[in-house]
Amino acid sequence: MSDITFSDETRAKLKTVSTASIATALYRRGMRNQFIQGVVPVAAKDENMVGPAFTLRYIPAREDRNPITVFRNPEHPQRVAVETCPPGHVLIMDARKDARAATAGSILITRLALRGAAGVVSDGGFRDAEGIGALDMPAYFARPSAPTNLTLHEALDINVPISCGDAPVFPGDILVGDKDGVMVIPAHLADEVAEECTGMESFEEFVLEEVRAGAPIIGLYPCTKEENQQKYEAWRTTSAR
Repeated sequence: MSDITFSDETRAKLKTVSTASIATALYRRGMRNQFIQGVVPVAAKDENMVGPAFTLRYIPAREDRNPITVFRNPEHPQRVAVETCPPGHVLIMDARKDARAATAGSILITRLALRGAAGVVSDGGFRDAEGIGALDMPAYFARPSAPTNLTLHEALDINVPISCGDAPVFPGDILVGDKDGVMVIPAHLADEVAEECTGMESFEEFVLEEVRAGAPIIGLYPCTKEENQQKYEAWRTTSAR
């Protein structure tokens, strides 16, 4: 896990910014592949999912290693991941973008939520999606999937670097999920990206108000006219943003 401290202040800022703003901030830093592809909310939530990554890696199941009886093993990695994911973290699973079988179901994910996890992400499927969607804890997946993970997946490694939806995820990276999807912020960039995106969100609120009032985009977004910058500064003062 990363030894970089993730502050409550940064968490609070990331609760208020969009994955689109984060994607732009990371692109400015040369990072193009931090959005988890093919993953959507099980059910939309009013608040962003934010937390450090706690990872679980699946590999293709080999039949002689994955009979139903393996769940009796108290050291089964899927179960251990659910019971050891730290409160405030996000359990994120690498299922190789294969949603033909579930990577977890409502019982395990309910347990994860009750233990205080900030969310769960899989680039594979979940079974019992309706029950998972009813939880307060945010959850993201590729689609519903009834078959047990053992039919296609073997849970193997906990808290190692993984790929999820083609995005690289290292333990301790900061995950932010909104209604569009999930971004992965390298841990050492979390504070500065949160600060930058807070300003971006403010400016985009101003731009949207201007556009709705009939303003043209050219010279406004991006802001290349001094008159628009001055108007924005005045708007920030009057709106306390």
